[in-house]
Parts: sequence; C-alpha cells; structure tokens
Amino acid sequence: MSTPPAAKPASAAQDAAAIKPATGKLGVMIPGMGAVATTLIAGVEAIRRGFAKPIGSTTQMATIRLGKRTDARSPLIKEFIPLADLNDLVFTGWDIFGGNLYDAAKTAQVLDRDQLEQMRPFLESIEPLPAVFDQHYVKRLTGQKVKTGKNKCDLANQIRNDIAEFKTKTDRQVMIWCGSTEIYLEQTAVHQTLEAFEQGLVDNDPGISPSMMYAWAALKEGIPFANGAPNLTVDIPALQELSKKMNAPICGKDFKTGQTFIKTVLAPAFKVRNLGVAGWYSTNILGNRDGEVLDDPDSFKTKEVSKLGVLEHIFQPELHPDLYKDLYHKVRINYYPPRGDNKEGWDNIDIFGWLGYPMQLKVDFLCRDSILAAPLALDLILFMDLAARTPLLRGLGIQEWLSFYFKDPDSAPGVYPEHDLFIQHIKLKNTLRHIMGEDLITHLGLDYYGD
Repeated sequence: MSTPPAAKPASAAQDAAAIKPATGKLGVMIPGMGAVATTLIAGVEAIRRGFAKPIGSTTQMATIRLGKRTDARSPLIKEFIPLADLNDLVFTGWDIFGGNLYDAAKTAQVLDRDQLEQMRPFLESIEPLPAVFDQHYVKRLTGQKVKTGKNKCDLANQIRNDIAEFKTKTDRQVMIWCGSTEIYLEQTAVHQTLEAFEQGLVDNDPGISPSMMYAWAALKEGIPFANGAPNLTVDIPALQELSKKMNAPICGKDFKTGQTFIKTVLAPAFKVRNLGVAGWYSTNILGNRDGEVLDDPDSFKTKEVSKLGVLEHIFQPELHPDLYKDLYHKVRINYYPPRGDNKEGWDNIDIFGWLGYPMQLKVDFLCRDSILAAPLALDLILFMDLAARTPLLRGLGIQEWLSFYFKDPDSAPGVYPEHDLFIQHIKLKNTLRHIMGEDLITHLGLDYYGD
C-alpha cells in the first residue's frame, strides 16, 4: 500500500494556483500554412471528432511521475497541468499561395484522400491571409498572395492589424512559424537592440527577414512565438529584449523531427559508454516544398548550421579529446520530388571502442516529415500558452525547458544549449513539476534503501 504524499508547502501551492486557467478560445496563428500546418490542423480536427488518436504528442499522451516510484502517482500530463483543451483551439494564418486549407492539404499530399474528405468542410472554412513575403529570403518560391507596403515597418504593422482582428474572436493567442527556411543570416547591428531593430524596420534593413517581422508583430502584441524553421528569428538580442518586456515567451528553432531526433538519441548513448566517434555522415532525400526550398544553397546553409551544432554540443570534444576531437561531421540534403513528404534520412556512423578498434552503425530512417512535425507543433502551442499564463515562466523570455522540441535550442547568454534528448526530457518534466509545486525528480533513489 503506497504512502500518501506529504502536503506541499503553502508557497508551492500558491505558485500552482497563480497559473491562470485555460478558459476560453486559444487562437493559433501560423505563418506558412503548407504541409506541416495543414497536417497539424487536420489532425487536431480528426482527434476532436474521434477519428484518430494524438500519437506523438507529449501533451496528449504522456504521463508524468510525481513523488516516489512507490507512490504510484503518474497522471497524464494534460490532467496534471492546466493546458488548453483541443476543442478550444481556433486556427488562422498567412500563406503566399491562394486557396483554402483543403486545397493546401491536397497539394501537400501528406494525408490520404479519404481522411481529408472527412475534414473537408472544416478545412475549407479556413483561408489563409495574404502573407509578408520577400523572394530574396526564400529564392525557390514565388509569392502569389502577398502583402504590399511602403517599408518593412508598414508590413509588420499590417501583421499586427491581422492579429488585432483575430484577438476579437479569441481569448488568448500563440504564433508558430511553419513557413519555409529562409536564407542564412548572421547577426548585425540591427539585431542588437530593440531600438535598432525598430529603426531597421523603417529603413528596410536587409538583416530583417519576414520571419523576424512576424515575430516582432506577435511579441509587440504580447503573444508567444515559436519557430519551426532554422531561420535567425527570435534568437537575437532585440527580440529577446522585446519578449521579456512584453512577458511574451519565446523558445528555440527548427522542429527536431527525423534525422536530428535520432542523433540526439544515439550520440548520448555513445558518450555515456565512452565510445569514440570518428565520423558521422548524414544525408536526406525529400521531395516536398521544404526540399525544394533547401535545394537553394543559401537556404540549405541555414538548415546545415542548425543540424551541425547538435553533435558538437553533445560530445563536448574539448572535454573528451581522445573520443571526439577529430570527429568529421557531414550533412547533406537532396531534393528528390518522387518522395514527396516521405523523407529518407540515412546515417553512416564510424565509431571506435576498446584499444581503438573501429566499428560502424548504419541508420536508414524512412519517415514522414509532417507526420513527425505536427505533434511537436501542437505541444509547443499548448506549452507556450501555458508559459504565458504562468508567473514563474512568462517573464523569462527564453523557455529553455522546451529544448526537447528543437534542433537548435535557445538558452541564456553564456549558457551552452542542451541537445541531449534525455536531459531535455527531464528538464521539461521537472519544469512542469516545479510550476505545479511538486518535488523535482532527481532519480537518485537512495531513499528506497535506507532503514
């Protein structure tokens, strides 16, 4: 028979009670309503109507252990913390192509026709707004339904006007970027302060991309912003400053879906067993719009930088030179139209063990890009809304506890990002325990073996 958990201190109970309840409608705003967005939205509707289960979603399917293992307290996460109900989600967004979401989902060819037909009236009821788009930043796409304005400030304020209109129909809002990968940008003076950034909007500074304009508009409206692509967006001092000023949470970038997800599983295993890695070659073939965009070298570099940082941060070669100092890491992405959204990620890993003897591991992951991304997007929407309602989190700016979802997690200045999937998972769940006034789980376990 388990021992009842001890009563929590009053301060812990007060922290949990301070979280605002998830009442009313949660508005979800998505720049880029293509394969990932339509798969997410159609999936949410299918789940709401009882046609499918939310497979892959931590917020919907995972449990969380509370207290000791012997306490037998492991509720579903969605029953432990005050998350928005899926029935309360309302969707809108922007896209550079015409048509409603049923048309967009047919074009994406992720979901089968019979499944789409079940949700057809719902998907047809959502038509994206004209988008802010500049082909300089995404060379392989041509905008067909785009906003025009006298400068970037005007365009960003048009986004704010769209947000203001959506606010009249919903009670809270979250924005999540599901648009294409923009060209590689490095930080310049315009990114260093909010004042410089806002002047840069007026001056049409080339360092300000469309994704930054969406992020600025959201944060100015006090709305959390998450980034599903590897673009330089909120990971600049100017927008981090705005995030804190407006109590509007931000997080990392680039959904950790396929190949990089596997890397953040395997690399920690090699590291904890002190096995060396001489080389890690990764290649991908995919034929969706993402693959077409990444066929441009400038957009590919943005993705490459995001994917390359994972192993360096996990292996820490400066601390383990005998094992990882000479690691050769290569990443390739190849556009191959016949595959569509069904991506193949192939890895060749050259490792070495006792006395330096070489070994190899081959991984061939035949995955579905948007099927893996959609539940991550759902979790981020719900968790970012939670963060905005939680006094302990909303003023932090960067939500490092959501690193679990990103290839390129963000972290405080001077703090290296955590890429190990399992450490990220512990960080996420401990944050949930913390805001709800529960004890953190250390996995020490010695108290089970005392007198």
